[in-house]
Amino acid sequence: MTGKKRGQKGSKEGGRRVWLLVGAVALAGGLALGFSFWPAGPGNVRHAHALAPESALPDNIRKAPLGVRDAYRFAIANRDILRQIPCYCGCGAEHQSNAECYIKDVRPNGEIVFDPMSFG
Repeated sequence: MTGKKRGQKGSKEGGRRVWLLVGAVALAGGLALGFSFWPAGPGNVRHAHALAPESALPDNIRKAPLGVRDAYRFAIANRDILRQIPCYCGCGAEHQSNAECYIKDVRPNGEIVFDPMSFG
């Protein structure tokens, strides 16, 4: 019986090693796949979300740094999403949602009234 127990223990350890090896290979493969989608630099950024065209921005925001412009462009194209996110900006304007940090109002004619608070 002692030989069987040792043999069983050895097979359990062997099974664990196999699963450990399988897990390590899967992790390495996942990391390699993840890094293959990593952008090579600022010029190669791929957006996974909709952005409004820069032409939708007023001149002063079009002259802002890329991150600021993209935030406003995101706010225009994804206003419904931002309406679901509470505002924590602390500017004192009592925004009802994160959307109001970027867009004050949309007039009946479609003109967007921007909040400059997020401009920087």
